[in-house]
Amino acid sequence: MSYANEHGAASGDAGQKRKQLVLTVGLAFVIPLVIIVSLVSFVTSGSRLSTDTSDAERAVAGRIQKVGLVEFQGGSREPRTGEQVFKAQCSACHQSGAAGSPKFGDAGAWGPRIKTGLESLVNSALRGKGNMGAQGGGDLSDLEVARGVVYMANAGGAKFEEPKAPAADGAKASK
Repeated sequence: MSYANEHGAASGDAGQKRKQLVLTVGLAFVIPLVIIVSLVSFVTSGSRLSTDTSDAERAVAGRIQKVGLVEFQGGSREPRTGEQVFKAQCSACHQSGAAGSPKFGDAGAWGPRIKTGLESLVNSALRGKGNMGAQGGGDLSDLEVARGVVYMANAGGAKFEEPKAPAADGAKASK
């Protein structure tokens, strides 16, 4: 009898362990599935579109709007003059002398700067100096920045010559 009891007890133990294993494996799949479905339901509940057509169209337009815009500067445009550059970019600070910038036409403020030379002034404008951010690499070409510097410096007493635009490739080839 002792063999049957031991064998029966062992058999009952194995059956119990098998049930626990099946239950554990089943719950290991069901619980994460329930959690995922709940999270997805929660996250998407706030983005339900209204039944109103204009709201739905506005929502779609907002989701597909442009993120950025790439513009290529054509080589066919004539470079701006120093005065045009000054009015478009430089006048915001140099007209009033804001943020410590030398005021347009103020010979006293421009004198020490003019003594450093045109190359130094253009370099400061292209790379930035003090409160002025770098102007190189933006909407203006380096030539246009140099023309703007010459325009402002000349108004402050300098006698710099405005830089000329480089000759077109066709003109170089014909020489």
